[in-house]
Order: sequence, then structure tokens, then C-alpha cells
Amino acid sequence: MATSTKEAVKPAGKSAKSEFSKETYLFWFESMLLMRRFEEKAGQLYGMQKIKGFCHLYIGQEACAAGAATALTKGDKWITAYRDHAHPLALGTSPNAVMAELFGKATGCSKGKGGSMHIFDKSVNFLGGHGIVGGQIPLGAGIAFAEKYNKTGNVCICYMGDGAVRQGAFHEALNLAMLWKLPVIFVIENNGYAMGTSVQRTSNVTDLYKLGEAYDMPSEPVDAMRVEEVHQAVARAAIRARTGEGPTLLEFRTYRYKGHSMSDPQKYRTKEEVEQYKQRDPIEQVRRTILEKKFATEQELESIEARVQQQVEESVKFAEESPFPDPSEALTDIYTQPDYPFIVD
Repeated sequence: MATSTKEAVKPAGKSAKSEFSKETYLFWFESMLLMRRFEEKAGQLYGMQKIKGFCHLYIGQEACAAGAATALTKGDKWITAYRDHAHPLALGTSPNAVMAELFGKATGCSKGKGGSMHIFDKSVNFLGGHGIVGGQIPLGAGIAFAEKYNKTGNVCICYMGDGAVRQGAFHEALNLAMLWKLPVIFVIENNGYAMGTSVQRTSNVTDLYKLGEAYDMPSEPVDAMRVEEVHQAVARAAIRARTGEGPTLLEFRTYRYKGHSMSDPQKYRTKEEVEQYKQRDPIEQVRRTILEKKFATEQELESIEARVQQQVEESVKFAEESPFPDPSEALTDIYTQPDYPFIVD
């Protein structure tokens, strides 16, 4: 029998702010600000038809990625759904490579073949960006199985949206992960809405972390508008995974300020609701803590903002000037069977 949820994963205390260094707070501030400014620019470029297809922005959810980045190690693997621009930025992928991918350019991190929903960067162990709802969940379990089989000591953190937990693959993956004690951290980024459908309209169980309890999986809710809480929850889950105790399910309670995608008119929620969450903005909370603790001055933070803005502008220039993939690239980087008859007209 697995250890009970309350014993295995204890909620973070209110003293979270005092447990992190100046360097960590400055990393969080710059990392989340880069995500925010990058996504704001992506939204503008989509409106200019520079970016085509689907485009799902991460604005408001930045702490979900930044807090986990400081809690895990470089060898750990990351996988997520199609709201995937910010995670690789948190891990160190060049904004140039991500923006070029959004433009469908050959210099993009997926060679222009993936676009917004299929960002990959093996160099930072970011394994996608997956467009099929819930499709990445069993993949996350499989990646964790490989890490355990190869005795690497690494874990896999597998993100999903709140709508994805309605997929059967979610339950199958949780069952096997507990059965085989896989080193995986399942993260539900619960921003309240599966596209335009609220959690309350899809299930009797609205505390989504409780879904893990059906498999005796340690599970807990996390205030993911606070980056400190994200870090602490992921760090605890990582220790559990690395010591052979198996997976954890974390429900990151977060919020997106923009629509599900760029085509979403957001008629299912009020402006007052959005503004209420903006009062708890994760970037502004970190900014206040930095100033309160005198980790940096207003002028130093403004310098960071200027540097981030320059990075974003440079990424746009890089994407604009990069070439589109050659048509022949359509037949590369795909699974083929060399001895199978294949005719190209």
C-alpha cells in the first residue's frame, strides 16, 4: 500500500519567500518576464499573420514553468501539451529558435515543421509540445520508464491541461506509473477552462488532484500563481521519484489571461474574473519580493526588462530573416522502412 497523500507530500508553509536566494528570485523574475514578453509579441505577430495556424499563449501561467525549472536538474526530461512556448524558454532554449519555429522557418527548433504546438529541443531535454489532447501523458510515463530502466536517476515532468484528465490515457498512465513506481511527476495545469468549458461543467470532481488518490498516488493542489509554491511542490515530488518511491500528481492552480487560443472570444468568463486573477500576477509577486528584500533596485529590474525586450525583438528579426524549409524536408525526420516500396511522383 502506498504512503498516504498527506504523509507523503506536505503542503508548503507560508514562509516560502524566506527560503530562496537572491539569485533564484532574479532568475525567476527574468525567466517569467521573458515568457510574458515573448508571448505578448507572439500574440501581436499572430494578428499580423506572421504566425499562422494555432497559437496558444502562456500569459499568466509563467510560474508553472519557472518554479519547476529551479526544482529539477539538467538531466530531467520535460514533456507538455500544445501550450508549449514557455517551457523551453525556462530551460534555456534560445528565443530565436522558438520564434523561428512559430514562423515555420528552417532555423526553428523543430526545423519549421512543428510550429506553435510542436516545439522540441533535445539539447535541454524538452521532448515536446504535443497537439493531441492527453497524448503526451502516456509518453511521459514511457520516458520515466526509460529513465528507470537505464538507472539514470533522472525524472520526467509531464504537464497537461485540466481538460486532458478526461482522457482514458490519463488514468492508464497513472495506473502503470504507480504499478511500476516510475519516476514521473504528473502536472495538471488547471487554468479553470478546457478550451471554453469550465472544470465545474465537466466533472463532479473539481479538486483535480484527488484523481490521483484512486491509484494511491501522492497528490496535492499547488497555488501556481506563486512560483515559490511550485518550486517546493516539484522539489518534493522529485525527491520521491529519485528515491524509487514512484510518481506524484500535482494540480497547479493557475490562470491564463488570454483565451484558449488566438481565435477564442472568451465569452465564457467575465472581465472581472480575469482582473481578479491579475491581482495575483506571479511576476508582480516576485518583483515585490525582490524589492522588499533589497535583492535588486528598481533601476536594476528595469535593466533586466530592457534586456528581455531586446531578446524578444532580436528573436523576431531572426525569424523574419530566416529561410523557410526546402520542400525536400517534408521527407526527412520521419519514420521510414527502407525496404518498403515507396513511390514519389
